[in-house]
Amino acid sequence: MSVDLEQFHQVFFEESFEGLDVMETGLMELDLGAADSEEINTIFRAAHSIKGGSGTFGFQGIADFTHVMETLLDEMRDGRREVTHDAVDSLLKSVDILRMMLNCEQDKKDPDNERIHSQLSDLESILAGHKVSGSLVEVTSHVTDGSSGITGWHIIFEPDESMMLTGNDPLRIIRELAELGGIEVVTCVDKLPTFADLQPESCYLSWEITLQGDISEDVLKDVFLWVEDECKLTLEPISNAKENDIVEAVEEGETENQVDRKSVVKNESKSADSGDQKKSTGSSSIRVGIDKIDDLINMVGELVITQSMLSLLGEDFSMKNLEKLQDGLGQLERHTRELQESVMMIRMLPISFSFSRFPRLVRDLSSQMGKKINLVMSGENTEIDKTLIEKIGDPLVHLVRNSLDHGIEMPEDRVAAGKDETGTIHLNAYHKGGNIVIEITDDGKGIDQDAVLNKAIEKGLVADGASLSTQQINDLIFQPGFSTAKEVTDVSGRGVGMDVVRKNISSLGGAVEIQSEYGVGSTFTIRLPLTLAILDGQTVIVGDEIYIVPLVSIVESIQIKSEMINKVAGRCETFKLRDEYIPIVRLSSAFGIENTRAKELEEGLLVVVEADRKPCGLFVDDLLGQQQVVIKSLEQNYQRVDGISGATILGDGSVALILDIPGLLRMSVRH
Repeated sequence: MSVDLEQFHQVFFEESFEGLDVMETGLMELDLGAADSEEINTIFRAAHSIKGGSGTFGFQGIADFTHVMETLLDEMRDGRREVTHDAVDSLLKSVDILRMMLNCEQDKKDPDNERIHSQLSDLESILAGHKVSGSLVEVTSHVTDGSSGITGWHIIFEPDESMMLTGNDPLRIIRELAELGGIEVVTCVDKLPTFADLQPESCYLSWEITLQGDISEDVLKDVFLWVEDECKLTLEPISNAKENDIVEAVEEGETENQVDRKSVVKNESKSADSGDQKKSTGSSSIRVGIDKIDDLINMVGELVITQSMLSLLGEDFSMKNLEKLQDGLGQLERHTRELQESVMMIRMLPISFSFSRFPRLVRDLSSQMGKKINLVMSGENTEIDKTLIEKIGDPLVHLVRNSLDHGIEMPEDRVAAGKDETGTIHLNAYHKGGNIVIEITDDGKGIDQDAVLNKAIEKGLVADGASLSTQQINDLIFQPGFSTAKEVTDVSGRGVGMDVVRKNISSLGGAVEIQSEYGVGSTFTIRLPLTLAILDGQTVIVGDEIYIVPLVSIVESIQIKSEMINKVAGRCETFKLRDEYIPIVRLSSAFGIENTRAKELEEGLLVVVEADRKPCGLFVDDLLGQQQVVIKSLEQNYQRVDGISGATILGDGSVALILDIPGLLRMSVRH
């Protein structure tokens, strides 16, 4: 029975994307000039793992492309090439190409051949100073003039019988050796069994290999890195080969490799767009620390003990055991709560998964715009639900790009304003209460409230002569189509982005606020729940129906008097709360409930809620209490309902609907 390697593809893709992140981070931290060997080794190992996995699973184009990157990294690692700005830029672009190629393989799409060819040419032009002839770089990156005295290697390679069961292919390793220089291979078949005893998944062959060239032992060991624990390996240097044999072997190696280079993109059709650089789908797995697993196992053990105790009480229950039963139920409640917290912690990941993209973004855009910007990040270990990490990425990118383009001034303008020519953008994350807070702060020019107000009046968003507070003026930048950019660029100016940011964050149950001082800088603050799976809610009753109001949306609950109520145009009810008129939404009318206990506003309660900084009063019969509820998707199990974000099952088994506060506010405006 053959091994189906496709079952391992998803793990390979996830590990490869993690490897690309490691490479990108490492390249961003490289100092120009002489390279730090440990940093280069970290980048090289990530590239080598991607190359090895790609070859194993048959993604030869990815393996060949990564090999060219390895050549450049190897020269930097050995000190034969200094780290230059152009080389780092080319390697960063190559990381983008690899991400695109991996995405295409994952989605079974055709990669963009033109981009691959172009980047290969760029890498080879950087390596051109180290070529012997033609366009090949692999051989010359490892073969020198023989000054070390080593002219080749005698290699005995004896794989374990089980090597191929782990997905490793001995022939792939031999092909890699062939790229280093001239090679002679003798296959040993002494262990080959009779046909009746042959196991297709087992490896019975071994090889004696003569490899020509002044190749370092470290380079050879890198080739066998993936299988060093699954084989017997002997490496013996050769030092007496003739000079003309070396040159001949080098030339032969170049010819073979030149053909291999062309095969990187052979038979691949042209398609795909630049948007493929990002993963098309969220990761389907989470890496969990063993300490979290241990906590979970301990809690399950406590639950089993409590369950056993309750079972014994139930076998022969009498009223004299009532106190023990109550104690057991109390333990069950505590253990269930702790188990819930342990399970939720498994879903939590550090927000560094989202922050890690920004050093590259700031570097590229600041260079493109001619600005000098220093990015500072703190709180990267603050944990947040995995689902939120995947969904908060785009809003954060919009806000950081906004700070880059509209916030930080050009160096000469900063110097003229008495500032350092290098601007600073600070990303910070921390927990506060039941929320995670993310702050994007810049020391740029801040928001010009006069310019924003004038633009809003010009666009008809605000009446001429209207008196707005500073916060209300700042909030205008979240209006659809609003932009103060004087020209449209590929970074900003089209009036899209900021309104999408607020809508996306609101859809996650969060909020975004702005604090800005003109000439000093701005801070955008995002508040999000720690998880989307469990909600702190206030249960309310309307007629016979129970609803859950998200606690994060509630400002206060009050009982109103008739003199506080005002009707507008005979249909819209409002009430006056601290000099502000707030619309009232009767949940009975919104959801068609007739048998309500409170017919008049004075008979019920008003729950004041807020969404997108817009307050509203929800009229209900009564409040029942606060509790945590597990959110169930209504759309997946039934269909989308306006004003409802989901459902939950209460302790008595009944279903309660969870209110969508922004949706209710939109419904009130329509009606």
